[in-house]
Amino acid sequence: MEEPKHPWETINMDCVTGLVPGGKENFNSCLIIVDRLSKSIRFLPCHKEDTAMDTALSFWNNIISTCGVPKIIISDRDPKFTSEFWTNLYDMLGAKLAW
Repeated sequence: MEEPKHPWETINMDCVTGLVPGGKENFNSCLIIVDRLSKSIRFLPCHKEDTAMDTALSFWNNIISTCGVPKIIISDRDPKFTSEFWTNLYDMLGAKLAW
């Protein structure tokens, strides 16, 4: 994989679960997104029970709306990122999903 030339062009994405519930909404998970060029990190609080749609909306509101559409998204095979919904979203955005 080639090195990114621009910030937020290539990102790593993972979800950490099993956290102690906290905040007004009792978040118990965190979506972690790392820009591979700058090493900037975004921590998006979420719930383990969130659907792929919930995760995608958080991603849209917190990453795409502020950083633009990444060209490459690197993630593990978490069902939240491999569902038909996410696959269609990646296709619509023109982003490549890498494992």
